[in-house]
Formats: sequence, structure tokens, C-alpha cells
Amino acid sequence: MSVSRSRPNSRREFLERSMLTTAALLAAQSRFGSPAMAQDNQSPSVSPNEQIHVAVIGGGGRGQSHIGGFAGKKGTIVTHICDCDERAGQRSCDSAAEKQGGMRPAWVKDVRKLLEDKSIHAVSIATPNHWHSLGAIWAVQAGKDVYVEKPVSHNVLEGRRLVQAARKHNRIVQTGTQSRSNPGMRAAMEFIHSGGIGEVSVARGLCYKRRPSIGPKGTYEVPKEVDYDLWSGPAPILPVTRKQFHYDWHWQWAYGNGDLGNQGIHQMDLCRWALNANKLCEQTFSIGGRLGYEDAGETANTQLVVHDFGEKQLAFEVRGLKTGDYKGASVGIIVEGSKGYLVMTTYQSGTAFDLDGKPIKTFDGGSDSYHYKNFEEAVRARDHKLLNADVEEGHLSSALCHLGNISLLMGDKLEKKDAAERVAKIAGPSKVAEAWDRTVDHLKENSVESFQVQVGPHLVFDPISESFVGNDRANTMLSREYRKGYELPSEQSV
Repeated sequence: MSVSRSRPNSRREFLERSMLTTAALLAAQSRFGSPAMAQDNQSPSVSPNEQIHVAVIGGGGRGQSHIGGFAGKKGTIVTHICDCDERAGQRSCDSAAEKQGGMRPAWVKDVRKLLEDKSIHAVSIATPNHWHSLGAIWAVQAGKDVYVEKPVSHNVLEGRRLVQAARKHNRIVQTGTQSRSNPGMRAAMEFIHSGGIGEVSVARGLCYKRRPSIGPKGTYEVPKEVDYDLWSGPAPILPVTRKQFHYDWHWQWAYGNGDLGNQGIHQMDLCRWALNANKLCEQTFSIGGRLGYEDAGETANTQLVVHDFGEKQLAFEVRGLKTGDYKGASVGIIVEGSKGYLVMTTYQSGTAFDLDGKPIKTFDGGSDSYHYKNFEEAVRARDHKLLNADVEEGHLSSALCHLGNISLLMGDKLEKKDAAERVAKIAGPSKVAEAWDRTVDHLKENSVESFQVQVGPHLVFDPISESFVGNDRANTMLSREYRKGYELPSEQSV
């Protein structure tokens, strides 16, 4: 079946497209079985031979990856696309149809309407960050299993609420940190945990990813295809101040979390995994700023975060200006042990070295498809313990990004020299202090020699209560104000 990628621009084309959608879904039900309706808010269970009906929420870049992960596969079919941008939604329907023999998903604009459909078994969320937790919570309350992009939350509290909701409603919730399913990465972590590089002291996450200016701050029109009220959701309805509506929300605090919570969450997760840290840190500190240009962005493009887990530390570096690698990695992790170190340079490959820098073991293998398949297997087995990236793991790693950003946002603006003195005082004799020295050298290479940065406070954190100790201001930043109709449920009502 040939499917056009263009939007319906006449009543006739709209009706034709609607008929194709209806026919495709009827064909899907005929071919894969029409699921029996469940009681109350629960979606139907999936029989061993039945395809899982998936709705993809968010049709942008990551949404296309989700469609590729579920459409045209033996065990899954994409039956719905939900996007408040009609053009993106229709384009995604076309994309899915091409991958699954012409069977075109239905487009739904409002996620609340989508979740009323009991024929849907699972939803795959690829929205902007500020929608991740609330969309996933609503989905599990409606009886759906969920694959949700990283970070699973926009702030710490809503991430914990999502975990509570998943457990209460017995739903399978996978985090989109796909490295956790790659055989190469899993073998590397097993090597670390079995003592392959000795006692681990520091895990370093690197997000050295060039990010150009997003253009001047101004007042821009909302694209006519976008329902801006729905797009804003739990966030306040604000004037659009960025030129590129989609994607560049990552660099504005109301919707995104900077590169720490964009690319960086992957490497933050791997660092925490390498340290075997199954709870949040005890102390955190961050320094950084948006340097090298002035634009509509608000988040840091240069940042150092240090999380202290007691005897172990996690140091994370964000560099958005032009830079080289560090020990062979640009976007990756470096795990330092008493007998050697391990460098993972991709989502699935890397090398372990002895203390003299001699390679001792290599790791490789995997792709995104492993992670989608892992989700499918857990859904069929009804066992969240089979997940390689259960929502609890996603919450902890996402929260580490948020904690670093909280310290940064609370920081004092200091000149370069004063900032260096503050870092030395906070970091003390640890290995981490040199990371800021390298950052200063990196800025100099980009002709940024005189600058001010935000130097955050050294915050003490209780990983059990997931709250800061003795700092009310920091604790208010663990959540946000939610717009009416999009409130975060309480622990009791989740």
C-alpha cells in the first residue's frame, strides 16, 4: 500500500486517510486478534501469540526511533500515534504504516483521550521532558505498560511518584536508557563489578557534544499545527522565546534539563551503574554556565557536577563548545579502579586498561533493538524485574541530573579566579578538582578566557528521604508548580 507523507489538505484526502486508518486497524485486529476488554481502568492482558498494541506519544526525533522499535516487528504493532502537533502526528502515522505493511495508526491529539482506549496495551513516551512523568503516571493509572524516554522526570519528586505509580498499579515501566540492554555494556559492567579493574573510586561521565547557539532570544509564533495548551501541559504557558520551537526546548528550564538531562543522562546512568550505587548521593556540587555565546538558551553548556557517595565519587562534565576527547572518550564514561581503568566510548563498546595504559579487555555488541525487545519480554511475563532499565533505575539516574542542576541554579556568579578557589575548597584533595582545571583550559581554547560562572553550594542530601538536609530552598526545587488540570498526583492518589 502506497502511503503519502503529506498532510491531508482537502476534505476528500482527509476522508481517504481516515478510511485507510480504520481499515488498517480492523485488519490488525483481524490478523492479531481483538483484545478482550478489561475491567475498570485495566487494559487487556496480552496472550503469548498476540501482538502488543503500542501507542507512541510524541512524533519527533525520538518518537521516530520508538516507531522503528515497535512497528513492523513480530511481537508489536503501533496502533496509535499521539501528538499535539498535527503535522508531526500525521508524519509519524505515515512512517509507521510504511514499516508495518500499510497498516496506518490512528492519530490522536490529546493524550487523555488516547488513554481511554482499552485496546492499547502499552504506550511509548517520546515527548519533551516536562511531560515524561505525568504522561507515564496517567498511562499506568489507565492500565498501560510504559516505555518512557530519559530522563523519566523533569524533577526529582515526580520521578519518585512515577515509581510509586508503577508499583501500585503493577505496570511494566522501562526507561529509555538503551545501553543497559547492550551485551557489550553489560559485559563491561560485569567486568567492573567482578573486580576487573580493582576497587573503583571514581566514575567520570563525559558529554563533550558540540552545541551551537540556538539564536537570539525573541518573541516567536507557535507553529500553527501545534496545540500549545496541550504542548505546555504541566508547565506554565509562556511566550515562545526560541527560534526553533521543537528540540531547542531542551535548553530552557521550564521544559528541559540542559545536556545533563539530554545526552548526559545516558552517561550519568552508566556511571551510577559502574559504581553499583543503588541509591542517590550523600552530597552534590555543581559549577558552570552558558559560555561562548549569548542566545535564548538558559541551561549550562559548560558544567561540572560532583556527586559524593561516601567512598566513591561520580564526576560529570558537560562541554558544548568545540573540544577534543579525554582518554579516548567524548560522549562516554571512564571508570577508575585500583588496578586499572575502563573507557566506554559508545553505547556498547569500550576497552579496559591496566594502570600502565595497556589494553587488557575489549567490549562490544548491541543496538537499540535489544532494549525494545527486553520491554516486550517483560510485558508478556508481567515481571518488572526482567527489565534491564526498570523505572526505579531511571528515576535514580534522572534525579542525579536534577540534583546537579539544583546546585548550579542556587550558585553564586563568580569570576574565573574566585570560582577556582571555591572549587578547590569544596573538592579538597580529591581527583575531581582537576576536572575544573581541564575545563578552564578547554574554555581558553575556545577564546573564552574572561568569564563568570555559577558556583553552586555544596549540598548535603539524604538518599533515604530523597531530600536535602537543612536547606529549604533546595528542597523547594525538588518539584515544581503544576498548571491546573495537570497536577502531579499525591503519593496517596497516585
